[in-house]
Amino acid sequence: MKYGILGGSGLEISSLGLGCVTFGREIDEAASFGMIDRALDLGINILDTAEVYGQGASEQVLGNYFRATGRRDRFVLATKKLPALGYQAVIDGLEASLERLRTDRIDLYQLHACDPKTPLKETFRALDKLVSDGKVRAIGCSNFSAGDLMDAVEAGRGTECARLVSLQPNYNLVVREIEKEVLPICAREGLGVLSYSPLGAGFLTGKFRRGGEIPLGTRFDLIPGHQNIYLKERLFDGLEGLERISDETGFPMIQLALRWVMTRSGITSVLIGGRRIEHIDQAIRALEREDIPPEVIERLSRLSEPSDD
Repeated sequence: MKYGILGGSGLEISSLGLGCVTFGREIDEAASFGMIDRALDLGINILDTAEVYGQGASEQVLGNYFRATGRRDRFVLATKKLPALGYQAVIDGLEASLERLRTDRIDLYQLHACDPKTPLKETFRALDKLVSDGKVRAIGCSNFSAGDLMDAVEAGRGTECARLVSLQPNYNLVVREIEKEVLPICAREGLGVLSYSPLGAGFLTGKFRRGGEIPLGTRFDLIPGHQNIYLKERLFDGLEGLERISDETGFPMIQLALRWVMTRSGITSVLIGGRRIEHIDQAIRALEREDIPPEVIERLSRLSEPSDD
């Protein structure tokens, strides 16, 4: 496991992070605890959650874990705030997250999406107070467009403490739009990148077929919004190309898809998730798969160029 500093925050994070979206929603507390323990054993030190995950259940599971184990200080803890992002809404949202998480601080507090109804200057005024009060160590954002990202960078420059240090985008073999403008902005501004959905919410595992029905119990079934992102002809072309390369080389599809993201330039940490400990183990195997030749990675890169659709 490699470690690096997230943006200009001083937070040292592992090259793999544990996304906790399934906690309290798709898996129970005992299974969630097992996944956190396994992640810690393997050197993963960043836990990423959000107030909206399971309507707060994910944060509550993490809070219960910290209370039961006393291991809060072993992790970089990240959570996210959905719009509305007005001054008082941000303050109140942070306090509610602290209570659920049973902690006195958030290491990385992220804006989960842009709020078109609230000026970012107002949002960052609240974030600045939270940082100056010691309740938040660093500020990030998630799912921001290139224009919104630059606005957030500028808003942070206008504060005493709340500088933007990171972005959390969706990024995988078939969803690559951030390569065009967003990643260059992150590189230029010194922002860390915590990418999520390296397997496309299960799309790149091969469980979904062009024109087929959605299997019950999958992420696309539980969260239908994923279908609008992935069930496109162009993305199925990329998926089928991944299957061909897997058949030709003998490397499993999942290992190829994970390894591809892990080797991309500009990615600070890849957030992985799942429902079983085995899902963490398969990511670790991909991290260690130095036997996948560079020319295979390059073939994967040619499967799905960034698109605006």
